[in-house]
Amino acid sequence: MTKKTDFVYSQESEPHRLRTKKILQEFPHLRKLIGKNPLTIFAIIGLVSSMMLVAWLVRDQSWWVIFAAAYFFGAFANHALFVMIHECTHMLLFKSHNANRWAAMFANLPHLMPGAISFEKYHLKHHSFQGIHELDADLPNKWEAKLINNSFVGKVFWLLFFPVFQATRVSRLKEIDFFDGWLLTNIVVQVVFTAAVWYFLGWHSIGFLFISFWFSIGLHPVGARWVQEHYLTHDSEQETYSYYGKLNIVAFNVGFHNEHHDFPSIPWNKLPQIKKTAPEYYDTLYSHASWTKLFFRFLFDREISLFHRIVRKERGKVKMTDTSKPDLELVHEEPLEV
Repeated sequence: MTKKTDFVYSQESEPHRLRTKKILQEFPHLRKLIGKNPLTIFAIIGLVSSMMLVAWLVRDQSWWVIFAAAYFFGAFANHALFVMIHECTHMLLFKSHNANRWAAMFANLPHLMPGAISFEKYHLKHHSFQGIHELDADLPNKWEAKLINNSFVGKVFWLLFFPVFQATRVSRLKEIDFFDGWLLTNIVVQVVFTAAVWYFLGWHSIGFLFISFWFSIGLHPVGARWVQEHYLTHDSEQETYSYYGKLNIVAFNVGFHNEHHDFPSIPWNKLPQIKKTAPEYYDTLYSHASWTKLFFRFLFDREISLFHRIVRKERGKVKMTDTSKPDLELVHEEPLEV
């Protein structure tokens, strides 16, 4: 085993623009899937309501019950709410940008941590500048990868404190304006909501929501999603992987990650139709069938480290724009909304 000390550098462009063009040339009718799904707001309402119902039910329970509720229910519901924020970020609910932002902030409520607006700022750049270290927040810091590398203890620590590591990446992305009025609004809304939960339900309910948030993006099988999407888990330089397991049912098809990167303007409920229509483009790619299996493989396999990511220095034809505006038109060289 050779311990990696740096990322995998590629001279090639990210693969999604080219594959999208090829697929659309062969299957032009896929453009009909592009659009909004306003019914997603009802999924958001249902998920937020279910989280608050359980928070109310555990308000007088022991901490063991709270931890169990957070691990076996809250983590899945909170993870699904992250997917809903992701849909809002891509403006896949409503035509109005502001309406999507308000929906994202509503989905953000049970997380307690204000993340809806900051996610928008950084996630769209991840699509436009995949693998560009100073613009792609999905990439770990070099010091982060060096600290964790391939050790079991390090990976456990990384997943356990994944939100903290993500927050440290902001300082690396100097070209992206972090603070604005929308972020302030997101913070204020979360503070008011958290105070209301504490006042009416108490600390146990706050604990349930916070622990659910922590599990949903960390040391939990759904946390394997962060490994699944772009870590080089196979003996190839394929930099994006899909997950086709059963948890897509409760994760709103977020596992269809190659499909999403190829067609980011297609909502969650139609992503499986992309693979069904053009299977020859996706069946030939490596994919994952189990987040749980990947979760344990990532922890114990010393051949996988945080350095197993594709990094590129060449931005190609893509340029930075005003980061206060959505840059969906930059996700591909040509806009798909036609």
